[in-house]
Amino acid sequence: MENHTPTILDEKKWFQLFSNKARVLYPPTDPAHDYLHIMRVVNTAKNLCLHEKADWNVVLPAAFFHDYINVPKGDPRRPYASQLSAEAAIEYLKSVGYPEQYYEAIRHAIEAHSYSANIKATTLEAQIVQDADRLDSLGAIGIARCFATSTMMSRPFYAEEDPWAQSRSLDDKSYGIDHFFQKLFKLVDHLNTPTAKKEGEHRIAFIKTYLEQIKREI
Repeated sequence: MENHTPTILDEKKWFQLFSNKARVLYPPTDPAHDYLHIMRVVNTAKNLCLHEKADWNVVLPAAFFHDYINVPKGDPRRPYASQLSAEAAIEYLKSVGYPEQYYEAIRHAIEAHSYSANIKATTLEAQIVQDADRLDSLGAIGIARCFATSTMMSRPFYAEEDPWAQSRSLDDKSYGIDHFFQKLFKLVDHLNTPTAKKEGEHRIAFIKTYLEQIKREI
């Protein structure tokens, strides 16, 4: 099997170029999808590449630009955000002269990363970008992102009368904590690579410990 170690022609050049572009694309107005989120996804994706022997030439730009077009939650265009991002990312890569032999693989990796798009990741590189993005929804950072999004959507952290949905249906459009049970705990079952699955289990365990503390406090 060919060994795809994460090396790329002029990697430092492309990393810096993409990083500079990302600073412009992802402002701090949405802390759940800002430049820091992008850099965490890039760094996680690089680690997954090392362990899973994937092609960093595809994963690097796909990880940087998976949210090129950020459609807000609740917007009817949300399921198409990853396709819009893929098109915009390829146009940008063309403009900076990134090697075109990687375009289709990059396009697929960006399109397939989105949970709401429901596009199956058919390549290892697409699976890694998807895993890296989903891992950022879990663990300590995942908790912070969940509550940041709750604040932006003006929804309370929990339902006053029934915080743990013991006698009501889960509703993460109305309550922040519901999102852990309605979606985030299920993400680990949708991770692709063994490395990501192991890390996902660790992060889920942390969230459950955190929620036990919330129970004590409210």
